[in-house]
Amino acid sequence: MKKYVCDVCGYVYDPEVGDPDNGIEPGTAFEDLPDDWVCPVCGVGKDEFSAEED
Repeated sequence: MKKYVCDVCGYVYDPEVGDPDNGIEPGTAFEDLPDDWVCPVCGVGKDEFSAEED
């Protein structure tokens, strides 16, 4: 699963870690995040994230 980077603040969403502080279980792909999920650092939506390049 790809990691995704917040274009605004640089936070990296790692699907292997998830976002447990916000109820997202480890192993949750970025595509499977709820539509209302926001960056836990700066609060922007999923549309402000880009796939991390390998």
